[in-house]
Amino acid sequence: MNARRVLVACEFSGVVRDAFIARGADAVSCDLLPSERPGPHIQGDVLAELGPTGRDLLVAFPPCTYLSGAGRHLWPLRITEQMHALQFVLALWCSDVPRVAIENPRGVLSVIWRRPSQVVQPSHFGAHYSKATCLWLRGLPPLLATGVVSSAVSFDRAFPHSGAGHARQGAAWRRRVRFPVGLAEAMADQWLERPPMTSPVHVDIPGGR
Repeated sequence: MNARRVLVACEFSGVVRDAFIARGADAVSCDLLPSERPGPHIQGDVLAELGPTGRDLLVAFPPCTYLSGAGRHLWPLRITEQMHALQFVLALWCSDVPRVAIENPRGVLSVIWRRPSQVVQPSHFGAHYSKATCLWLRGLPPLLATGVVSSAVSFDRAFPHSGAGHARQGAAWRRRVRFPVGLAEAMADQWLERPPMTSPVHVDIPGGR
């Protein structure tokens, strides 16, 4: 596969970027927010970075505000916003980068676009909580589990809502959206030609919403 030049889109935490860097990749993150930790980071619009740059792997975390199934009751009121969000996802998916992974929670993308390639849980990768995580993969294999935690709690129990944290950039909001380290490490290990560590994650393809 030899995916060594990596762009991590819509990431301010640096978790995924640094997992790839630790394994020898030339990785850079990009987000409208500054990076939480030191490291190669572009603060700006990732779409400006998707030209013929020579990158060979794009890992993207497009905002789920108008895409998540948690807001399903508001979908009829958010059609315009959903279409804009979908256009952004399609711009990432149809970029010139030969290998693409797009992450989002369960939601409207599987209804108005396509079903995910794979649905995993952070608890498949050593995290203490569960949260259905959809992956749309182009030119990449499904991830393999690296350590299943059978006693995982729900995501909302692990990261309870806070009124102050609901605002973008709030501390509680950052904790809720920060990507699990074990899953980031699995991406870097397995998509940089590292050998599989344990067993395949069940490929859970939802039939609808």
